[in-house]
Amino acid sequence: MKTLAPKKPAKDQREKLILFGLVELHLQTGKPIGSSTLQQNGFESLSSATIRNYFSRLEEEGYLKQQHSSGGRTPTALAFKAYAEEYLNKPLLPSDENIQDLLKKETREIATYLLQATERISEITRCAAFLSAPRFDQDFILDIKLVYIDTHRLLTVLLTDFGLIRTEVLYSDKKLTAQILKRLEGYFNWRLTGIDKPTLTSEEENIGAKLYKELMLRHIVSHNNFSAEDLVQAGFSKLLAYPDFNDAAALASGLSLFENKQMLRQLLAQTCESGSLSCWIGQDLAHFSSDATACSVIAIPYRINQTLCGAIGILGPNRIPYRELFGQLQLISNAISESLTKSVYKFKISFRSPKPSNIAFQPVLLEDKSTMKDLS
Repeated sequence: MKTLAPKKPAKDQREKLILFGLVELHLQTGKPIGSSTLQQNGFESLSSATIRNYFSRLEEEGYLKQQHSSGGRTPTALAFKAYAEEYLNKPLLPSDENIQDLLKKETREIATYLLQATERISEITRCAAFLSAPRFDQDFILDIKLVYIDTHRLLTVLLTDFGLIRTEVLYSDKKLTAQILKRLEGYFNWRLTGIDKPTLTSEEENIGAKLYKELMLRHIVSHNNFSAEDLVQAGFSKLLAYPDFNDAAALASGLSLFENKQMLRQLLAQTCESGSLSCWIGQDLAHFSSDATACSVIAIPYRINQTLCGAIGILGPNRIPYRELFGQLQLISNAISESLTKSVYKFKISFRSPKPSNIAFQPVLLEDKSTMKDLS
């Protein structure tokens, strides 16, 4: 029986293979790729002249660029986008389970866990990382710190059982000093716990009661009425490691997008709407930030008990290892989903999504060891 020779890929398919081959080599080396280099890395059946012809066509189509007439080619954002779309559903999964081990944890300190997880995501992916989260209930205030700003203003720092840190700036008609503020801090914590009431003058106690009431009401309203998911960010400095961001303008564009919380929330919200891994490269981000075309964002949703409740995103330059990152983010999403699901069940924690139109005062869900009666 005659053995059939394998068919050569069609012309357009060869063009695609050459493009993706060049992208992969460029991702590995960070250097322009010449026809001879590509020929030696999987394209031995094609001559250098044939490969150069494909390069010229791909350059005309906007997928490649050449800085010097005698130099190799580098992929454009359009080429990275075509490559990412090809492998979006064919990720390169890591062979070890180290990623999931780093992120698995059962804890009541949900906020602390999410911050630690975001830091680890940044370390794993070598990108800036951000994460949207619902509002978790059954939290209560553990401690209050007061920081002196000037004679009439103070910064209050609330520390909660879940690891949240909330800050408010309060104003006092009466003149404050650092010594008075120290006594007021003791008064605030006595109101929380009923333990160790400090010795205050009647005027200081009146100031403390007024400021405490203002702080608690602000906190309760903020906790129960929120219009956007809580956002956690980490790894800002990771962007400095990329040669692509050596240019000040490119770095500024990446940092500006990472600091724009509204845009990051929009990207994560779109990911949640799609319910799957999403990717924005170059001009895809122009809708969110006109200066961010030198950047790429990859995001994936996560779930608590099968309920989609947030998304994880990473931000880097256009030249990032997309297939590897797709696989890493899948494992990261699975690990965070599993950890949060186990934590909310173990510690009986409920969670809520934001309601943009919710302006009515809701029943108090925050447990802060003080009561509404305490505020009167």
